[in-house]
Amino acid sequence: MAAAPDGLIYIASTKELWGTSGAPPLGISAAEPGLKIFSASDPKHLVPAGRIPLTGSAEGYAEDRQHGFFYTNLEESGQTVAIDTRAHKVVSTWKSCEDPSGVAVDAKRGFVFVACTDHVMVLDTKHGGQNVGSIQVGAGIDNIDYSEEAGLLYAAASDAAVLVVARVGNEHSKPEVLATVPTVKGTRSVIAAGNGRAYLIDPYGGAILKVEPK
Repeated sequence: MAAAPDGLIYIASTKELWGTSGAPPLGISAAEPGLKIFSASDPKHLVPAGRIPLTGSAEGYAEDRQHGFFYTNLEESGQTVAIDTRAHKVVSTWKSCEDPSGVAVDAKRGFVFVACTDHVMVLDTKHGGQNVGSIQVGAGIDNIDYSEEAGLLYAAASDAAVLVVARVGNEHSKPEVLATVPTVKGTRSVIAAGNGRAYLIDPYGGAILKVEPK
């Protein structure tokens, strides 16, 4: 993975493992900006299978398995890109925000959610990546997640110490905040689970926080 390995994701349709690298906020850029690919046809023996060059460090990722697209952010340029998972090439580039981090996707409606410093943007991939709304969360957002089953977006802010749960309508309606849940300082990674539940990491307390509807 060379310098500063960051994230890994398995692409089931191609039996590949994709890796991102670089951490610009810490002053560490990727040695070779792009995504490194490993063949996982034999899961016991990963084999280097090329790379997808990018113009900046990839940060955050989400896969639309239904349509065969992979989304990630370019931190240095404040852009979000769509990559064809079979062709291994960038097919769309959209301006998102400064210091983008986490990404989530609604495959059914073609929405891509991008975590910015203190808010989440909603991009409409069916209309050229148009910004169709945003959700204010608070300072310190990193990873975000989306439950397509429930239609709920989850974003945690480490500095503000809150988790915001929002419902995203169609392209003609604004995102609606359903709940703002107090967490603890430093909590910024969230995983959506079934039935409206979510789990968060408390890195300073060494704990997992569980949030569920009343």
